[in-house]
Amino acid sequence: MNGQRARRPRSADPVATSDRPDEHVPLTDDEILAGIVGEAPVTFQPIVLVEYDPAWPGLYEREEARIRNALGDRALLVEHVGSTSVPGLPAKPIVDIVLVVGDSSDEVDYVPRLEAAGYVLRIREPDWYEHRMFKGPDTNVNVHVYSEGCEEIERYLLFRDWLRRDPVDRERYEQAKWELAERDWKFVQNYADAKSEIVEEIIARARVGDGPS
Repeated sequence: MNGQRARRPRSADPVATSDRPDEHVPLTDDEILAGIVGEAPVTFQPIVLVEYDPAWPGLYEREEARIRNALGDRALLVEHVGSTSVPGLPAKPIVDIVLVVGDSSDEVDYVPRLEAAGYVLRIREPDWYEHRMFKGPDTNVNVHVYSEGCEEIERYLLFRDWLRRDPVDRERYEQAKWELAERDWKFVQNYADAKSEIVEEIIARARVGDGPS
């Protein structure tokens, strides 16, 4: 797919698709560190999951307003994604946001405006959909930036919407998250990679609209 290496996205709950031959290949330490902007992440931090917080949608709405105020019509789409966007689902207390711009590789067009609003660029991945990720100024958020038309956007939304309406898959995903969170991981990305199998199972059902047996 346009030469992109198939893998799990960082620190959110979008999905890999079953037509990718190397979808189960996790990122190496070098690959994880290559995308980091600024200081390297702290290693071997525990994965902390908390019960769903009804304040999360409000935190998202505040960030959406800040992003749209900073970018104006450059913000083509802003969506709340990841586990904090699914009512009732435990999550790491980090609000994941998808931001769609015309061309995420054209940093001059949007990065200075986001930085002026207090966001900090922390991940740059030119070889993976030109993905960028920002941290927020005063709330623990991950703002994932993609170009208009990127296939990863649809996966985030499909996965989110399916978990919102299918309680059985939501429970299965929750159980997998708790089990994986009990393990030791060098990087948070390793935890995200480990969720690939259950995520792929769920997205496959979402695509055909069939719940689990």
